[in-house]
Amino acid sequence: MKKWNSNFELGDALTTEQLDFFEKNGIIVFRNFLSKEKVHVYLEEIKRLEREWLSDGREKVNGIPLKFGKDENNNKTIQRFCFTSKYSESLHQLLDEPKLKLLIQLLAPYEGRIGEDEKDGLVVNNYLNTPNSTFTQMGWHTDSPRDLFLGQKIMPMLNVGIHLDNCPFENGGLRVIPGTHKQSMFKLLFGKKYFIDNNDDPKEVGFDMFSGDLSVHDGRLWHRVKQCPLYGEASRRRVMYVPIITGKYKPKTEKSKTPFYHRFTSSVHH
Repeated sequence: MKKWNSNFELGDALTTEQLDFFEKNGIIVFRNFLSKEKVHVYLEEIKRLEREWLSDGREKVNGIPLKFGKDENNNKTIQRFCFTSKYSESLHQLLDEPKLKLLIQLLAPYEGRIGEDEKDGLVVNNYLNTPNSTFTQMGWHTDSPRDLFLGQKIMPMLNVGIHLDNCPFENGGLRVIPGTHKQSMFKLLFGKKYFIDNNDDPKEVGFDMFSGDLSVHDGRLWHRVKQCPLYGEASRRRVMYVPIITGKYKPKTEKSKTPFYHRFTSSVHH
């Protein structure tokens, strides 16, 4: 397991070097996507949503269950939010950022779009390592079989992570196996035990992630979130995930049914 360094930044256009790097590896990290001020605004919005949704007793958004846990003071906390931009003007505006839309090119030759009201919308994962946390890590998986569960063929998609807390490589966080976005269908489905396998892989890589950084990975890439060795507030990592998707437009509403795969896994993922 090794650390990769990244010195890419997202300008007004993707460079050939950036496009080639992503095509080869299925992952790219851009530094300083958000200013410290913007990070602060979004963290405050997430706290506001958490207060409101907890006081309203909300359990689902557009049919997708929220994930709850406890912090180190045993207070109830939301550990996985979804469709957050539909309840926050500033998060909604973030999805309209021209720089974010540049990433759609990484799906070429497919036509892509930012899935604000599809899949699970703008997800916030709130990882916390406490005795009563339900979300400390996430086992190996790809983002593709969800399409099969929904009875459709696997379509190319990107998962864009906007990192709101510092997470050095030593503290766990996102791990990927570069190049596996080009694997066979058999390997995609059976290469690892989905969500159950948390073991280190000799081919995996990770990054030092800093508050404001942005990561993009191909949905077919094997990836996981490694548990933080720290406990309590020091272990908190908040990441917003934006889906960039292809295929037929399938928006969700408050009347949407809960997809059945949410019923049999406690590790439902971004």
